[in-house]
Amino acid sequence: MSQDSFPPAAARTPVNSNSCPGSKEPPSPCPAKTPIQTLHEYGTKIGNLPVYMMEKAEGEAHNPSFVFNVTIGDITCTGQGPSKKAAKHQAAEAALNILEIEPGPNGPILKNEDNGVAVELRNQHNPIGILQELALQRGWHLPAYSVCMEAGPPHEREFTITCRMEALSETGKGNSKKTAKRDAAEKMAVKLQALSGCPDMPWTLRPTLRLECLRTSSGENISMLRRNPLSIPNTDYVQMMLELSKEQGFEVTYFDIDELTVNGQYQCLAELSTMPVTVCHGTGISCGNAHNDAAHSALQYIKIMASIK
Repeated sequence: MSQDSFPPAAARTPVNSNSCPGSKEPPSPCPAKTPIQTLHEYGTKIGNLPVYMMEKAEGEAHNPSFVFNVTIGDITCTGQGPSKKAAKHQAAEAALNILEIEPGPNGPILKNEDNGVAVELRNQHNPIGILQELALQRGWHLPAYSVCMEAGPPHEREFTITCRMEALSETGKGNSKKTAKRDAAEKMAVKLQALSGCPDMPWTLRPTLRLECLRTSSGENISMLRRNPLSIPNTDYVQMMLELSKEQGFEVTYFDIDELTVNGQYQCLAELSTMPVTVCHGTGISCGNAHNDAAHSALQYIKIMASIK
């Protein structure tokens, strides 16, 4: 049954006695579909439903963080959020951007169509989706788009949109916001490609390490981590983590938390530039002790990941 057909007589809503004969109440608007719903409908149409997998759950109980992957066909995207639903939502949205699909009242709508015939989207160059995936993979802030100018008569409007990503910005123009946004993203992607081997980049690209690569790594430090317990008193875990990160090719950043624990201890977060990003919490009677505790937690996690067969 199509959405425009009427329900059976027994299921119809009774007409109010005060209403005029023959009058029809306007249909209530359909609520907007979420990216999760849209991607599921698209998967149903192509016979390949999306599969979600939780990569990581961390953080305090009052401020959790979840990372989910979604795979549909040969596309895999990552999302992060303060709840499982939010992380899935972001992952689905990233997949829709790559597939160039937007929600519609009667199902997913392909953004690129030619006389009603869908083009091969997976071979399309989608700079907006590429930038979003790059940011998620590298642990950067997501690209931010802002309309900085609208000009021209109503029938010939020209929009100017700025794309900001870390310390970079690019401007795009078009006869619609969508076209201008795509133009800005395209220019940003070109700039990133040009700067990828340039030593004078305005910011440093963080080295990353896929966690599954630790399982086959044979470095000296990772081998010692596998063999030795992490329970020796007065160990400098910060230094141990530094040596391991240099060997394996990732970075460690420590973030001090201003608020003390209920026991009056200092708090710290250790962030590892792995894929997916690893964040571990530490506490101590001083900032240094909190850093050491966070590094200890991170080493325990790395040891688990490096020992999985």
